[in-house]
Amino acid sequence: MTETNSDWDDFRLFISVARAQGLSAAASVTGKSAPTLSRRMLALERRLGQNLFDRLNNGYELTKEGHQLFDKLVDVERIVQPLDKQADSTQPPRVKLSAGTWVTQFLCAQLGSWASSSNIPIEFIAADHVLDIAHREAVLGIRNQKPSQPSLVCQPLGHVNFAIYACNKDVQSWVQVVGNTPSALWVAQNCNTEADIKVSHSRNAMDLVKTGRFKAVLPTFIGDNTTDIQRVSGVIPELEHKQWLVMHQEDRHRPEVRETINFVKQHLGDGNTLA
Repeated sequence: MTETNSDWDDFRLFISVARAQGLSAAASVTGKSAPTLSRRMLALERRLGQNLFDRLNNGYELTKEGHQLFDKLVDVERIVQPLDKQADSTQPPRVKLSAGTWVTQFLCAQLGSWASSSNIPIEFIAADHVLDIAHREAVLGIRNQKPSQPSLVCQPLGHVNFAIYACNKDVQSWVQVVGNTPSALWVAQNCNTEADIKVSHSRNAMDLVKTGRFKAVLPTFIGDNTTDIQRVSGVIPELEHKQWLVMHQEDRHRPEVRETINFVKQHLGDGNTLA
């Protein structure tokens, strides 16, 4: 495959649209407008003679041919990106670290002392959905289960516990986080009635608990360290889970990745229970 610089620019835009599954989200990443991205994707499809996307009402979905092209291009991207950065060889590569909202908040709070002694730039990606490490959407990911893809490796971390929190034990009204996380499903199944209020972001659940009118399920490493709220239940056994630090097997020996792994394991390492 021989590409001009213009060809590769189109391919990079294609990768962004495929990852974002739509034009609007890709526009914020690429700096190109949605109409420009639409034109460029149409032009790329005409040039290749293939339909790369199914254009749906709620976004762009890769066709079979689109998936095949995407898989090829992410391997090329992994080679090209370091070459693009060689002009500033003194700057270590940025390490993208993805985790759930609460674990990201916890690690950010621990970052100060490490950042003062390290020059590794980290990009935290707080997301309750799983990013695709095999395709380099993130370099490191903190997950609730071991990966099954053969290209990924993992290291065990500590356990996470959950409990119910409120300002006092008399609070009866529930906050439910809308989603498919185990804690959200537990609340949905164990509320005696429909939750009094629902939120789309877990941080909003804690904000509502602090008003004194609601109770919610929170990870104990967050709830126990938040002022003005208290545990009003024991640890919920069925929500306890182990965590895993996941990475691509080709990245695990990179110096900046090794240093970031050491930082994560220092605070979430095996043998630690976030309680």
